[in-house]
Formats: sequence, C-alpha cells, structure tokens
Amino acid sequence: MAKKILIVDDEVHIKMLLEQTLEELEDEYDVELFTASDGEEGLAFIRSEHPDLVFLDIMMPKLNGYEVCRVVMEDQSLQGVKIILLTAKGQEVDRKQGLELGARMYMTKPFDPDEILKVSKDMLGL
Repeated sequence: MAKKILIVDDEVHIKMLLEQTLEELEDEYDVELFTASDGEEGLAFIRSEHPDLVFLDIMMPKLNGYEVCRVVMEDQSLQGVKIILLTAKGQEVDRKQGLELGARMYMTKPFDPDEILKVSKDMLGL
C-alpha cells in the first residue's frame, strides 16, 4: 500500500517547493503526495486518510499547527500519523512546545531539500 505524505501550509510557494522536493519519493517509491492550505483542511484530511507523514506549518489560518498536532496526538485512532513541524518560528521555546505536543521533529524554514528527503525516507522506513 502506498505511503501518504500530507503537506499543510498556507504559503503556496512553500507547498510547491515541498512538493517538488518530495516528488522524487513518488518516482522512486510507492508514495503519494497531498496538500492542504490551512489547519482545518489538514486536520480533516488526517482524520479521513490517516497519512503516514505530515509536514505541518505552525502559523496558519483557522487552526494553527500546534492545535492540529495536539488534536492528532490526543486521538487514539491517529497514533500512526507522524508529524514534522516545518516553520519559520525558530525559537527554542517554539521547538520545545512542538515536541512536547508530540511532533516527531521540528524543522525551520528555509529548509534544505536534501534534509527533507532524508528525514522523509527515515520516517517512512524507505
């Protein structure tokens, strides 16, 4: 069964950059990419599709990344979903809060495409 990766970000160019980066996994492995433009849309997708990996922005309309992360981590049926917070908020206090909420990793923008690929492969066991 294909591994699903969800990108949740309200910035169109960031979503496109991540998609371009992760398309390499689609070509090499059985991976499908999906996107959402805000926290609410992202959470709805997570609940219906149970993606294997989520790249989640923090500062977004409707629901922010922390709120989405908290809801996902509190839902027993979503325990297999791995969340990576990917954000411009680079303060230690922000990183700590994200990891305490259950995110597997906290990465800051601008991101290194090679690192995104490596982390994705590690998280998905590819």
